[in-house]
Amino acid sequence: MSAYSGPYQPSYDQEPPRHHHHGCGSFRWRPIELVAMILGFVFFWPVGLAIVLWKVWQRKHDYEGDLSTFIQEKWQAKREWAMAHKAEWGCGASRFSGFGLRSSGNAAFDEWRGAELARLEEERQKLIAAEREFADFMENLRRAKDREEFDRFMNARRNWQQPPSGETSV
Repeated sequence: MSAYSGPYQPSYDQEPPRHHHHGCGSFRWRPIELVAMILGFVFFWPVGLAIVLWKVWQRKHDYEGDLSTFIQEKWQAKREWAMAHKAEWGCGASRFSGFGLRSSGNAAFDEWRGAELARLEEERQKLIAAEREFADFMENLRRAKDREEFDRFMNARRNWQQPPSGETSV
């Protein structure tokens, strides 16, 4: 009897789990991978080389997933790591004021800075509104100028098409 007294008792008459071996399973080249590799070499050789290296790495490490699954797994792992280390970088809510700046440690300075930043944001919004008003004003000027030029053209056209008042056509 073993020293382990838990509910799991290994059965030695079962076969060990099967693993994919080199040259079979998901390590074979799929048609899409072949096409991507060939097109990669044709249009931009580093892409083709990256696909070949990916297949070599996949076979060496017995990784059964495809490239997109691998990228998603690594991206998720990086995001989890970043979230876990966020406080170390000073990104925690306690270390930032309302504008995303690090606290100086002096509450009076932080309040003054927050008020100044709010004032500057208000000024920025005023500038944006003034810029919009100026753009509208310039558009109205362009329209008025266009209208004036068009009216001048139409008047000249009418005058050009009318025969002089003393002459009659035969």
